[in-house]
Amino acid sequence: MTISGRTFDAVLSDLDGVIRFYDMAELEQAERDAGLPRGATAEVAFAPETDLPLMRGEITKEQWIESIARGLADRVPLSRGRALGATLAEAKFRADEAVVGLLRQVRAAGLPVLLVTNATPWLADDLALLGLTGPDGLVDGVISSADLGVVKPDRSIYETAARRAGVAPDRCLFVDDREENVDAARALGMTGLLYREPADLRAVLEPLLPS
Repeated sequence: MTISGRTFDAVLSDLDGVIRFYDMAELEQAERDAGLPRGATAEVAFAPETDLPLMRGEITKEQWIESIARGLADRVPLSRGRALGATLAEAKFRADEAVVGLLRQVRAAGLPVLLVTNATPWLADDLALLGLTGPDGLVDGVISSADLGVVKPDRSIYETAARRAGVAPDRCLFVDDREENVDAARALGMTGLLYREPADLRAVLEPLLPS
């Protein structure tokens, strides 16, 4: 995908699946030790009835872990379920340096870069660990579902992002790894990029990058 000329004046990017990636090795080992298949904890943790209250900022990390334990209670004791939930909640993560580098170049070119993410209430701590916020950080603003009380693909989260960027929606590039989220951005007139790998982002940003 290539865009000739500058067709957007702000970049709105998802976090997980675009910039941040998790290491699930410890959780996978814990699931094997508990006699559970790989992904069993995440299946419960990210089911809408468990995940959405967290993403809307309605429950704490501890309450989320307890919900995971209850969801696994037919397969493991509650104490083991809590341990699995805690392992997931504290999973290590990293930033994709290729994506971070591209976004830094865009920001250096004068375009604001904002995160638009379905996030936990402790997002600020995570972003600090990743080095994405602060004086030398990557982003100019963070639009978090846990702060707004609504989750993507609700249109209000996109409208809030464009307003904070100071740019009309049709002058925004929106990047996300979930098709329904990209479709919602496009419905508002944004340029939407369904992200799969750094090359996708580089292609759409090419007109703005140093030659």
